Amino acid sequence: MSGSNRKRGFSLIELVIVLVIIGAISAIAIPRLTRGASNSSATSLRGSLTVLRSSIELYRAEHEGAFPTATGIADQLTMFTKIDGTDANAAANVATARIYGPYVQAVPALPVGAKKGSTGIAAADGAGVGWIYKVGTGAIIANTVDAEVDQDGVKYNTY
Repeated sequence: MSGSNRKRGFSLIELVIVLVIIGAISAIAIPRLTRGASNSSATSLRGSLTVLRSSIELYRAEHEGAFPTATGIADQLTMFTKIDGTDANAAANVATARIYGPYVQAVPALPVGAKKGSTGIAAADGAGVGWIYKVGTGAIIANTVDAEVDQDGVKYNTY
């Protein structure tokens, strides 16, 4: 047999070059993936706030300019009500004029912070409250403390 039929493998230098290339790609890709995952909560918060704010504005448009009440906002957004916002119920009733709403299927859970997962809406901080609602203006914000910030240092409660 001649020497030309010998099989040739990879040299050590070729293997080292491949490992260096894989390491460089990993050094670039892994931090980007981590950053994307941490930013997903902030994106979810923005989306939830958009849904809630749109629902409040739609409620206001159908209820002669009145905002939902502080004590009944969750029911007023998720159920049928009368023009004055009373008699919240899951079923519409034309005979009693309970025909307005619902504006959102469910109050979204707060996706960030220490109260993550809370769905309650109230005029002040409290147990189970994920959202703070300002009755006079219809504004709604995340129930987070100033120390809870996104990756850019922006406070969640200022979104």
